[in-house]
Amino acid sequence: MKVPSYNWKLTDLKTVRKNGLKVFSCFVCGGGSTMGYKLAGFDVIGANDIDPEMAWHYQENHKPKHYYLEDIREFRKRKDLPKELFNIDVLDGSPPCSSFSMSGNREKDWGKEKKFREGQASQTLDDLFFEFIELAKRLKPKVVIAENVKGMLAGDARGYVIEVIEQFEKIGYNVQLFLLNAAAMGVPQSRERVFFICTRKDLKLGKLKLEFTQKAIPLGKALAGTLHEFGRSQEHSKMLKWYKLCKAGKAFSTVHPKGSLFSHIKCSPNKPAPTITARWHCFYRWDKMCNFTNEQLCRIFSFPSDYKFREKTEAGYLMGMSVPPLMTYGVASEVAKQLFKIP
Repeated sequence: MKVPSYNWKLTDLKTVRKNGLKVFSCFVCGGGSTMGYKLAGFDVIGANDIDPEMAWHYQENHKPKHYYLEDIREFRKRKDLPKELFNIDVLDGSPPCSSFSMSGNREKDWGKEKKFREGQASQTLDDLFFEFIELAKRLKPKVVIAENVKGMLAGDARGYVIEVIEQFEKIGYNVQLFLLNAAAMGVPQSRERVFFICTRKDLKLGKLKLEFTQKAIPLGKALAGTLHEFGRSQEHSKMLKWYKLCKAGKAFSTVHPKGSLFSHIKCSPNKPAPTITARWHCFYRWDKMCNFTNEQLCRIFSFPSDYKFREKTEAGYLMGMSVPPLMTYGVASEVAKQLFKIP
């Protein structure tokens, strides 16, 4: 298969040449990272998540060999884990990141129990990264790849990052930290994320170099052929006044007298979409105050157009919680080539 496009289908995976490398993924959500690994030729043998709604989508779309619907604290202590999980090449994970998001409460929420919307149990989110490290200590994968928000590099959260690195080093891993933007990796969305790439010290796999320079894809181009379709209309909303005053590509806060509504964005057709979060309904088209359709969101996130969503599930929420597949594809391809020497 050639380098994948943001507009692809799950059926395209049948043409991908396998590289023989195995992955297990945690906090897997709808499987954005899983699809990226598969596009790069990896075999994703299993996954773990706590969310029943996400579990339905993952299993329906990916048919995993192993799936564990439970808290990672319980999963990592299991006595019945299959032997192949102790011989994986990559342990992947995206520990819940809302505690470190620049748009959240950040330090005020640290140490507090939180939960997302889909019937999850409450969890103290900011210690889940260390539970993930404990799992790595037990499974001893050759490489650990962990993704998180850019906010981890700001303010007091930098101390948290240092502690994460120290814990990885303590269990025998060298750590590299990368700040990457999905817009430079074939995704028509400007989405910056931090990647921890950790390699087992005893294997001496060397250092990874990551540099992605693809030309940014304007939203208008990415959505070509779909723009005659409009998502949920917001024209009867109290926000309509600010939408009309706001310029394309800007937040409503730029026209609000008190600087409020910074999370409401009028997207521009001339540049990639901004980072679309699980609050996807706050992002509007430039030509009409409405949300994007599922098909358009799939392109914006580089999700496959034939991904199966439950009828009542908000596709934007699921994708907003996921890693864009092409973003993981870029990282995974370089890991295979540079660390595992696979052409």
